[in-house]
Amino acid sequence: MLATIHSAEDARRLARRRLPWMVFDYIDGAAGTGQGAIRNRAALDAMTLCPRVLRDVSERTLETRLFGKPAQRPFGIAPMGMCNLSAPGADLMLARLAARYAIPLGVSTVASTPMEKLIEIAEGHAWFQLYFSGDGAGTFKLVDRAKSAGYKTLVLTVDVPEVGRRPRELRHGFKMPFRIGPQQFLDFAMHPRWSLATLRSGKPQMANFLMEGYEFDRTESRAKATWETLARLRDQWDGNLVLKGILHPEDTLAAKSAGADAVQVSSHGARQLDSAPAAFDALRLIRDAVGPEFPLFYDSGLRSGEDAVKAMISGANFVFFGRVMQYAIAAAGEAGLHQLWDVLSDEFSITMAQIGATSIDDLNP
Repeated sequence: MLATIHSAEDARRLARRRLPWMVFDYIDGAAGTGQGAIRNRAALDAMTLCPRVLRDVSERTLETRLFGKPAQRPFGIAPMGMCNLSAPGADLMLARLAARYAIPLGVSTVASTPMEKLIEIAEGHAWFQLYFSGDGAGTFKLVDRAKSAGYKTLVLTVDVPEVGRRPRELRHGFKMPFRIGPQQFLDFAMHPRWSLATLRSGKPQMANFLMEGYEFDRTESRAKATWETLARLRDQWDGNLVLKGILHPEDTLAAKSAGADAVQVSSHGARQLDSAPAAFDALRLIRDAVGPEFPLFYDSGLRSGEDAVKAMISGANFVFFGRVMQYAIAAAGEAGLHQLWDVLSDEFSITMAQIGATSIDDLNP
């Protein structure tokens, strides 16, 4: 399979063949009719890059700095829930990749491996992603737990007051934990390789809530979070605080005033609001609003190293790949993950050469 992974789309095609329909549609799906995902893609495709010639670009580096520390790539791994659905041990594969390249692994609140284990395997290169849920009591317990585990960066996801409706999930009856009925049984039977591997390893679970005293309902309302919630969180958390899921310049300015250390411009991969504007278009507007110094990160719709270059030219200091990582793992395991990572790195470096850039600083708009 490695010989056929030359792009993220190759990995997606293989993942679609190997994964149960229910699991693939959970990973691949978007809110509503999917127009938000189409809009994200169209915005990235609409941006062109002008080649520059006769510049010495023989020596190029993809190294950068993130919160004052070196990173070997200008892109990291976005927080994704239940990664072990793509393959047993997927969370640990991603953690090992983060350690190898000194890039951040986004550890989801609903990861399928405990947060303590992931930061250990990632050798400290892990950021904990936090959902505010219910009345917030459990949320702030997780903050203390992340601090005790050694996390230095907390990412508060703010764009899910209610979980978006994703018809592709609903049609398959996707729920966590799994509820197996005739439809799901047939689905799993049609994909025996995945099913047998998952059976041997045990069904994926929301690992951070297996410990007594921690509970989480994926469908529970998160609508009570306010700017006062952020102020309380800022008082409690003395590390880096990132707000993820902002698309409006005014919200970004408010986050900056409230003490956020960075904002991650994101439409949640178009998984929450079908009518949301393209996150890529929002990135440029937000950069214009906050000026050149405030750190902006980006995710949503990225499918290649060339996309990542476009995001950085448009104002991002660092970007995050999400579901393409799971495609690669589903396609060919850990070897597939590293294969795609090399593809993304090559695409980024080659794009730099084409436009006359030799370092990440050259991409600063």
